[in-house]
Amino acid sequence: MKQQLLVAALSVASLTAYGQSQTLSGQVLDAAGRPVIGATVVEKGTNNGTATDNAGRFTLSSRAASPRLVISSIGYTTQEVAGSGSVSVKLADASTSLGAVQVVGSRSQNRSVTDSPSPVDIIDLREVTTKTGQLDVNQLLQFVAPSFNSNRQTGSDGADHVDPASLRGLGPDQTLVLVNGKRQHQSALVNLFGSRGRGNTGTDLNVIPAASIERIEILRDGAAAQYGSDAIAGVINIVLKSSVNELTTSVNYGAYDAKYRRDDQKFDGGNFNANVNYGVGLGEQGSFVNATVDFNQRQHTQRANVPVGPGGLARREYGDPKVSNLSAYVNSKFAVSDQTHVYVFGGANKRQGDAYAWTRFADDDRNVPSIYPNGFDPIITSDIVDVSAVAGVRTKLGEWDLDLSNNFGSNRFEYGLRNTLNASLGAASPTSFYAGGFQLQQDVVSLGLTRNYKTVLQGLNVAAGAEFRREWYSLFAGEEASYRNYDPTKSGGSQGFPGYQPGDAIKAQRDNVGAYVDAELSVTQQWLLAAALRYEHYTDFGSTLNYKVSTRYNLTEFLTLRGTYSTGFRAPSLAQINFNSTFTNFINGEPVEVLLARNNSAVTQKLGVPALKQETSNSANVGFTSRIGSSLSLTVDGYYIKVKDRVVLTSQFSAEDPVIGPDLVALNVDQAQFFANAADTRSIGLDVVLNHTATLGTGRLNSTLAANINNLKIDRVQTTGRLAGREDDFFGPREQAFVKASAPPSKINLTFDYQLGRFSTLLRFVRFDKVRLVDFDGADMNYDARVTTDLTFSYALTDHLQLSAGSTNLFNRYPTLFDPQRTETGGAWDPVQMGANGRFYFAKLQARF
Repeated sequence: MKQQLLVAALSVASLTAYGQSQTLSGQVLDAAGRPVIGATVVEKGTNNGTATDNAGRFTLSSRAASPRLVISSIGYTTQEVAGSGSVSVKLADASTSLGAVQVVGSRSQNRSVTDSPSPVDIIDLREVTTKTGQLDVNQLLQFVAPSFNSNRQTGSDGADHVDPASLRGLGPDQTLVLVNGKRQHQSALVNLFGSRGRGNTGTDLNVIPAASIERIEILRDGAAAQYGSDAIAGVINIVLKSSVNELTTSVNYGAYDAKYRRDDQKFDGGNFNANVNYGVGLGEQGSFVNATVDFNQRQHTQRANVPVGPGGLARREYGDPKVSNLSAYVNSKFAVSDQTHVYVFGGANKRQGDAYAWTRFADDDRNVPSIYPNGFDPIITSDIVDVSAVAGVRTKLGEWDLDLSNNFGSNRFEYGLRNTLNASLGAASPTSFYAGGFQLQQDVVSLGLTRNYKTVLQGLNVAAGAEFRREWYSLFAGEEASYRNYDPTKSGGSQGFPGYQPGDAIKAQRDNVGAYVDAELSVTQQWLLAAALRYEHYTDFGSTLNYKVSTRYNLTEFLTLRGTYSTGFRAPSLAQINFNSTFTNFINGEPVEVLLARNNSAVTQKLGVPALKQETSNSANVGFTSRIGSSLSLTVDGYYIKVKDRVVLTSQFSAEDPVIGPDLVALNVDQAQFFANAADTRSIGLDVVLNHTATLGTGRLNSTLAANINNLKIDRVQTTGRLAGREDDFFGPREQAFVKASAPPSKINLTFDYQLGRFSTLLRFVRFDKVRLVDFDGADMNYDARVTTDLTFSYALTDHLQLSAGSTNLFNRYPTLFDPQRTETGGAWDPVQMGANGRFYFAKLQARF
């Protein structure tokens, strides 16, 4: 009995000891010994954390026997230290090393983020995803980065399933996307409808789950001379997680306040997300494997019950598509020796979607009443498979750092139709079809060399490299009934989206060879000079040579001036060169058969439209950065971007046109349009970012004011061949308005993030400026400025478990309402500004071990 009592007493004592907490304390300083205010101090593997005060000091309670602390702050290198006793940490300026992904915009491995001569935004995805309701990368950046814009679209065919995005108001294809510093392939989709990205291809950011991302670096500066095609507006570099021995998982759910519905349903658009991330360390030389699995499913929203104009109801089904998205991504590094390691990263994404097409009412001559007595609402389905894989080696070659890699990517998009018919088949028509699709693939072999000469003045970094890229594009036909007309007196093809025809099908490829050299010279400790030169040759249009020069000068300890000037280019995508289709468009609510003729088609050749060539650009950026201690920072950057020979989708030419009309009649289409280097544009803008950290009571308040002001003008429209002198017909006011509306003239973001112990709250205001579009009759459609409000509350239930809940667009703001007969979408608004779904409620549970 005594032995049993002794065992019980010892058990209670040990449990008590385990449950007892210890208080950890310390101070965080920068390299000069100054306190770092607002640095984040987190117990590794938990949600238990705090922030440093105005003296850089912190206290934290822990129940672990041997806690490890992870200390981080923007602009500094993250450190991990033992948590026993009183901790004193000096954070070095953030810089890169051989084993880390370099900061975008510089190939110097000694360059810090705040030391860059170009403006770079660093977005910590852990902080963003913890405290916001947005779940995919596009929407996260839309409300965090003012120079970034992306809206979901509806009634826009493929763009309903792949959100187009832009930087500084330029096209989706004028921003280069990198993953771990390597070029990410584009989507195979060409955007044809909607208010954003018309005629552009772009990169689908949403194939990469946010749970797999450590940070996103946005270089807001022309960088074609450094990275090649597409970097006219800037570069987005997605850095994948490399953490080890840490399991993170989250479950999220949210839904919209259903204001514009015909039924009594209070909520719709339910959005569910679940993900898990885990990293395994391999040995003691930094080897690791980090993997992420993510599942996201969102339901339809319904916004068709809005006031209609004299033309009557345009659509019975109008809202966001239903999308199911499954992703798996991995990031890994394997040490071969002290100076050599192999890296492998990439992943796969499978997406299926259902999107509403325009209503065919009961008395429509495209309806078969015996199949649909009340008319029908076609559903356009998507089946998208995206894969990427990168493998490479980094090593030392004498005094040089060498990086050799191969990068393969593929995006395949297939269309389907259901709840539809082919009217020319009458009552015998099927109600679902396979409509064909397209695929884009790329393979990139790259070699890079970097060397730092520490004894040349205050340091010289030299980089050189070469790249070979091959791209493939294919467009494949749908089943016969999806495109064929079996009765010339009736409409043929699947309603909602006619399938691609055998005559549309094509297979194309091209090769590209590039070589670059760049250098960064620290003339003094205060003054940096940098230059880059890049040559590229494409097999389908020729060669281009581009350069970039930049400088940065530390005027005082607290003020740095910087500036860049560069030339750039963007090669027309294989999809823009080779895409060909006949589709149904709606003009003032009436269906019109439109031929989109490929660049080298019989129609374009008859009109004298030349082969597509590269866009060229000249851009300049002048600004300053100011950092007063670690509590206040300010960056201001003004920019100028001129783009010549911009590839656009022209206006639609009618069969009644005196020049092109007879050709269209012979092709049995009502209208035609095509891609051409038709416009010169000029953008002038300003980016401002102000960050402040302060202690408020016993908590920490982070305040951020970020703004982008952008003015895009079309300087010139150029026509050629038989259409010479017809600028307003070739690329008219309506199409010009769509280009200008790629971003509102200004977007301002004001965020307050307060943390007190286990509790935190985030309050964010985003002001979207007015947007001007033009309707089918040439009348202005002015969307007024709007302010949205987001509010999130978070509480750490335990050291490992955190619950967050809140609302985005708290006050249920919508864009200006219009007659659906006037809009591009057939709904009450075009896809502008902050989206058109209203208030969103969400809750998320996150675990970290």
